[in-house]
Amino acid sequence: MKTLTPAERLIVAADFKPTAPNGKDWVKDQVLALADSLKGTGVYLKVNSALRACGYDLIGEIQSRGLRVFADLKLIDIRETLSTDGVLIREAKPELLTTMCVAGTAAMQALKAELPETEVLGVTALTSLKDADTQAMFTCSTEEAVMRFAQVAADAEIDGLISSPREVKVLRAKFGLVLSLNTPAIRPMWAIVPGDDQNSDRIMTPAMAIKAGADRIVVGRPITKPPQDMSSRDAVMRTIEEITSATA
Repeated sequence: MKTLTPAERLIVAADFKPTAPNGKDWVKDQVLALADSLKGTGVYLKVNSALRACGYDLIGEIQSRGLRVFADLKLIDIRETLSTDGVLIREAKPELLTTMCVAGTAAMQALKAELPETEVLGVTALTSLKDADTQAMFTCSTEEAVMRFAQVAADAEIDGLISSPREVKVLRAKFGLVLSLNTPAIRPMWAIVPGDDQNSDRIMTPAMAIKAGADRIVVGRPITKPPQDMSSRDAVMRTIEEITSATA
């Protein structure tokens, strides 16, 4: 993996949920307004629900504003369907794309085969899950589930992983030479997220995650809904500064 600048190590999650009377057009407007506000920063913009609702053309609209795009589609299906997904999304040229490791090696291989220019990332265990959840679903702890799915991704020879920052150190030791490590569940010390749905046992600050070995971090609501004394751009720059200090 090439050396990333501090800005390239930050992925901003453009997650906007409409409330009546707003709909998908409002969501698209919010995503593009955020992209406009972050022009020139060099970060990635992550889109998922907005991309499903508005279509793949949204990728190019974001890229036209000078930002890289993380298409967080979490694709999961049989081999032939993921191959078709790869063909359909190839034209849009997102820099990053997610698939679910539970889809299995053959399906992920088929997806990656259609996307040689896109970094395909396998989602291990969702960051909201706790040990009780993974015990019920996979009969193992969250860390064990992450490691199992990471091995599936490595066998599929895709490009990287999505996990919580809590698993990054052990992932770095085993898979760090072959897979990039990308971590949601990031909460800066200055952030306040009402009704936070992340598992508090699996979150870290930007600096902690980078020092643990994360290649990129994903930050959403702390940036899209920053403290009153900050704009989203201010929050991005502050996070980039924290990444820079963690790598010094």
